[in-house]
Amino acid sequence: MSLTVPPALLDAAERGPIDDEAFITCVRDSLPYAWATVSRVVAELEAGDDDLADNVVPPPTDADRGQLLRALASDAIRGGLERHFGVRLAFQNCHRVAAFRPSAVDGERYRRFVSTRGQLLNQSPELRNC
Repeated sequence: MSLTVPPALLDAAERGPIDDEAFITCVRDSLPYAWATVSRVVAELEAGDDDLADNVVPPPTDADRGQLLRALASDAIRGGLERHFGVRLAFQNCHRVAAFRPSAVDGERYRRFVSTRGQLLNQSPELRNC
């Protein structure tokens, strides 16, 4: 299961649209490792002048890896995180999440990160089963 949805939030979703803050709270509470990783990468981006910050440390457990995969593989979750933090997220392997400033999207570094070549160059034998 991707998210642990409180009954009140599920009831509200059955009645109509849900605001981003309620959804983001559910994501934060359901996927704490993914939330912490994205939050840290965004904080690193905001603290510097670079157009991107990324995580290169593999998750410590399979459960943590699963959280990150679920968060970034879901269009709704990823989009909610991007709107909440005001960044564009990009993802490679089981752990390499990057946050880009919106102004950098479609720039050379962003295109290189999301390219097929970038994906291939980010492979290694120890990451094959992630």
